[in-house]
Amino acid sequence: MDRPANLDAFLQPRPPSPLVEAADERFAAHGVRLLLKRDDLVHPELPGNKWRKLAPNLRAAVEAGHDTLVTFGGAYSNHLRATAAAGRLLGLRTVGVVRGDELAGRPLNDSLARCAADGMRLHFVSRSRYRAKADPQALALLLDEAGASRAYVVPEGGSNALALAGCAELGHELRGAADVAAVACGTGGTLAGLAAGLAPGQRALGVPVLAGGFLTAEIRSLQSEAYGGPVGDWSLAEDFHHGGYARVPAALEAFAADFESRHGLPVERIYVAKLLWALTALTASGAFPHGTVLAAIVTGRP
Repeated sequence: MDRPANLDAFLQPRPPSPLVEAADERFAAHGVRLLLKRDDLVHPELPGNKWRKLAPNLRAAVEAGHDTLVTFGGAYSNHLRATAAAGRLLGLRTVGVVRGDELAGRPLNDSLARCAADGMRLHFVSRSRYRAKADPQALALLLDEAGASRAYVVPEGGSNALALAGCAELGHELRGAADVAAVACGTGGTLAGLAAGLAPGQRALGVPVLAGGFLTAEIRSLQSEAYGGPVGDWSLAEDFHHGGYARVPAALEAFAADFESRHGLPVERIYVAKLLWALTALTASGAFPHGTVLAAIVTGRP
């Protein structure tokens, strides 16, 4: 495959995303400073951790001669949308393996319609087969059925050793700027890389947006794959998923709208709203010592 002419322009190093202070009495009352790491501004179509995780994988795919990307996600997956957009921008074919064969033949939701508009071919599979994709034989069969047996495989959420290297740059950008760097977590790759990139004495905090309590093992596995073992100081703040992935109950919607009004920040509901809610609640409970500088990483846009 010929190298896409715009690959280097797409993958060129971005300057550090802006880090701005958010004056908020809910934090100031407890002696905590809140900073917003505006990673949603790092790329016009692949904001935040999506660009950081995909960029090294895209370079690897092109340099290995692949012209097709295949990846995985649910019906509301931001990762599927980002991969589809990247394919359009780089002239690569994309295939999305979507969890839930009951969705086949139904009208596409906004997220999947955006994927299709960007040229992604959607392949719906049952939830049991989707869960089995970690098995090499099951994966090979899935790829063959999707017509993507020779494609470059990007894992669910984009989280692999290459992605961690991209997310470690986020930690490097925050060195010396905050005591705690907090990020919402889906598959755990951003937190795993972020923790590796922070300086000694800094801590990474992840807020899972899915129920289930499975991320600790996933993050350990990712760091083992990328670094040979655990790296950095990180922890998870569970119980802020508000019922599970893509669940936005009325209280969370009201909180997000209020935060937007206070700070002029467009708040993405599935990840960023849950992160900001968690940090506000943890601060109110005294989880952060007086004098803590807290950086909330804004990973996406509405």
